[in-house]
Amino acid sequence: MLKKSLIFGVAMLAAASTAYAGGRDYIFIVGSSTVYPFATTVAEQFGKTTRFKTPKIESTGSGGGMKLFCAGTGINTPDITNASRRIKHSEYEKCQKNGVRNIVEVKIGYDGIVLANSRKADQLKLSRRDIYLALAKDVPDPSGAEKLVPNPYKTWKDVNPSLPAQKIEVLGPPPTSGTRDAFVELAMEGGCKTFPWIKAMKKKDKKLYKSICHTVREDGAYIEAGENDNLIVQKLEANPNSVGIFGFSFLDQNGDKIQGSIVDGEAPTFENIAEGKYPVSRPLYFYVKKAHVGVVPGMEEYLAEFTSERAWGDEGYLSDKGLIPMPREERAKYAKDAKELNPLVFE
Repeated sequence: MLKKSLIFGVAMLAAASTAYAGGRDYIFIVGSSTVYPFATTVAEQFGKTTRFKTPKIESTGSGGGMKLFCAGTGINTPDITNASRRIKHSEYEKCQKNGVRNIVEVKIGYDGIVLANSRKADQLKLSRRDIYLALAKDVPDPSGAEKLVPNPYKTWKDVNPSLPAQKIEVLGPPPTSGTRDAFVELAMEGGCKTFPWIKAMKKKDKKLYKSICHTVREDGAYIEAGENDNLIVQKLEANPNSVGIFGFSFLDQNGDKIQGSIVDGEAPTFENIAEGKYPVSRPLYFYVKKAHVGVVPGMEEYLAEFTSERAWGDEGYLSDKGLIPMPREERAKYAKDAKELNPLVFE
């Protein structure tokens, strides 16, 4: 009886796999707008050089991608989600709760977050403190008192006398974006903690500290421009006084139209990001449902293409698109994880 049950179970699994593959014969990917151009480049190469269909990729933002990815397994859910920050513990737990287990994490390289403006304007030279004071909802009292006040700064010159007397108008990503998450953590918090009395709050009240450092002003100085970085580039061209926030790859691809601001004395260049000199840089990832590998055609082959030296290596085609390659040892580690489908153990 047990043997018959086992045979029946295996037959059911095989039937489910066949139905799954028959229902969708292409890889479905969602997630980060920053990772999108890299994933698209790999997908196009994959479609040209293999017998599999070119994957379908949607730019939903890192948070939006995680929501879709963690909704469950099966034909109506994504196989892979791209992310311009690491998966959050809350997202990992949601995945587990919804049956999305054995998630494979693949770091693909590094990226810088730039504050760029039109080449028609002067290049900005900012500190992370300037960025925090320009964009935080509440800031330290300009009088020097150790208290917070609603952000009173209207122009960059108000923030720092060495900056131009231009209205603060920053086009940036929405809260669902991994770029926004990384920006507030690296740039705004980086400037926020230059105030010793705020930095001291981190040990006493971490929640309050994070609220002070990470909350973006909502009075019109910061404009949520959606997940379309190309649209931000167009708007910067149209208004030379505005500033846009996006990944280095978009600066790299539009260097004839826009320029990146100097941050804490460092320019957002490929070399500075690779060497860890540029202060606003972060790793990029994608996450894979192991349960879909072997069911959706081409999953293993897509992973192999993305983690190949010809794609993400020092001289790979993704570096031409603005991706900052990982050191060789790190590439080897994540290529091994992708090949062996080693599941993420969230610590």
